[in-house]
Amino acid sequence: MAGTELDHVALLRLAIAESLKAREAGVHPFASILVGPDGAVLMTQHNAFMPDHDMTGHAERVLMTRASTSLPMELLRECTIYTSAEPCAMCAGAIYWTGLKRVVYGMSEHHLKEITGNHPENPTLDLPCRVVFAAGQRQVEVIGPMLEEEAALVHVGVWG
Repeated sequence: MAGTELDHVALLRLAIAESLKAREAGVHPFASILVGPDGAVLMTQHNAFMPDHDMTGHAERVLMTRASTSLPMELLRECTIYTSAEPCAMCAGAIYWTGLKRVVYGMSEHHLKEITGNHPENPTLDLPCRVVFAAGQRQVEVIGPMLEEEAALVHVGVWG
């Protein structure tokens, strides 16, 4: 059963490794994985900005669309998203509306903003996902930042 500190580290490292694969594929270096209550990886998603320049193509948002249209709500309520960077306000909203139990993230939005600056392809919000979730009517557990420096390394040299 997923949920221990070691589980979180291993699964977050998997999300960070996927963000490196995204970078190597020529897309923004973000990735997320959806994990079921038994610790099994159900879905993986890289950032989807390319090829259409979809500014809403964040890995978490796209993963939540895929999950909410293909998996039962009862299962989603017990799932965790592991993501290489903290979900932005849009992605936190998608996670909330999808009904997930937990978010585990690597790099904070604040740290990401320090790296990206005001890059036109990623004008990062400095708004913690905890603030977004706190405005909701149900609790979403948040763990992070975690392995922040590992997650940040994937972004070195990307944002100019």
